Amino acid sequence: MLGRSNPLNCHPRAGGDPEYYFMLGRNYNVYILASKRNGTLYIGVTNNLIRRIYEHKNNLVDGFTKNYSIHNLVYYESYNEVENAITREKQLKKWDRKWKIRIIEEMNPHWRDLYEELNPIY
Repeated sequence: MLGRSNPLNCHPRAGGDPEYYFMLGRNYNVYILASKRNGTLYIGVTNNLIRRIYEHKNNLVDGFTKNYSIHNLVYYESYNEVENAITREKQLKKWDRKWKIRIIEEMNPHWRDLYEELNPIY
């Protein structure tokens, strides 16, 4: 899986249940947004995934995602330690595009917008 590890402190997609993350205590998320399937990608890190994706979706964040309409959450991982999340974000940003697409498709083969699973009232 392209060197991707899943240590105990990393919880990719806990069944879309946001309560799961709150039970873990403080968590940090590395996420990938896409403009569309196989479209422009953006990688970020946050300590509040639902809030941050809401900001992207509603163009409350000036910059790349707003300028290029990159609003679909297609991949994320959670970490207990901020240092691990930042290290992972930097690692993903250095990867070739085909590797990024591969990890997205391993978790989310249909490129669904995962924000709807995290925040069903959206």
